[in-house]
Amino acid sequence: MLREQTRGLGHKALISRMVGLRPELNGAQHPEQATKIAVRGLARRCQALNEEIAALEVQLSQLTLAAAPRLLARPGIGIDTAAQLLITAGDNPDRLRSEAAFARLVGVAPIPASSGRTDRHRLSRGGDRQANRVLHTIALVRLHRDPRTWAYLNKRTAQGLSKKDILRCLKRAIAREVYHDLRPTCAAAVATIVDLAPMTSPTSSRAAEVKAGRRPPEGHRP
Repeated sequence: MLREQTRGLGHKALISRMVGLRPELNGAQHPEQATKIAVRGLARRCQALNEEIAALEVQLSQLTLAAAPRLLARPGIGIDTAAQLLITAGDNPDRLRSEAAFARLVGVAPIPASSGRTDRHRLSRGGDRQANRVLHTIALVRLHRDPRTWAYLNKRTAQGLSKKDILRCLKRAIAREVYHDLRPTCAAAVATIVDLAPMTSPTSSRAAEVKAGRRPPEGHRP
C-alpha cells in the first residue's frame, strides 16, 4: 500500500511524505505498521543528514571564498573543486615551491612518450588523484562553456592533436593558473609551519625536557 501511495514522488517529496507517517507505535507486530515505523525512522535520518549537509556547504562556501577568491573567479571552478585544490595544497606546502613541482603533485606534468619520428607526451598517472580529478572536471566544464577554451580546442585540433592530448595540455594550463592563485593563499600557512617546526621537532622537544629536568642529558648514565 505504501508503494502505491508514494510511486512517482521525487526524492524530497518522498522523504517529506515518509516523515509525515503516523504509524501505531504499539502495532509493530503488524507488518504494515512495522514498515511505517522503519521507513519513518529512515526518512528522519535522511532529513537530518540533508540539513547537516546544507549547513556544512554554507560553511565550506564561506571558508573557500575567504581563502581563495581569485580561484573561484576562474571559469569552471566552483566551491567543491576549489576546496579540494586548497586541501591538496595545504597538505603539501613543500610542493608549492615551483610551478613544475605543483604540476607533478596534481599529476599533470607531461611525460615524454615519443617513438621514432613521433614527438608526443602522455598523461601522468602519478600525483594526487583527487586534485587531478578536479582539474579534469574543470577542463570538461570549460570545454562546454568557456569561449576561450573553445578557441584553444579548435586551434590545437587544427595542429593535429588528438582530444586526449588537448585535454592533457588543457589540464596543464589550468594547473598553471591554479598554482599562481594558490601560492599567495598558502604562503601564510607555509610560514606558520616553518615557525612551528622547531617547536615540534624531536630535538627541540628533547632539549625542553632536559631543561625542565624531566629527561637526562644525552650520554648520561644513572
